[in-house]
Amino acid sequence: MWYLIQGFDRADSLAARLAARPAHIARLNALRDDARLLLAGPCPAIDAEDPGPAGFSGSLIVAEFASLTDARAWAEADPYVAAGVYERVDVRPFKKVLP
Repeated sequence: MWYLIQGFDRADSLAARLAARPAHIARLNALRDDARLLLAGPCPAIDAEDPGPAGFSGSLIVAEFASLTDARAWAEADPYVAAGVYERVDVRPFKKVLP
């Protein structure tokens, strides 16, 4: 089943985010390589594709896992969690309808 993983950045997390990004992207690439990644990306903190020093307000990932428990465990092991980038992470089942 698909699961939506939404991380919410803490204030002033840009430096920590940039430092942890290679490890975070490696995990997403592993999901992609297993054909389990529907989409992933950051949410700019301002209305701009490149927010510069304003940074990001969080991230959104939609990926396939065997269970909600597995999705939560994967999210809890994210490098952004370990680096303190996220102040909160929500994991919910997701039903893809379109396209």
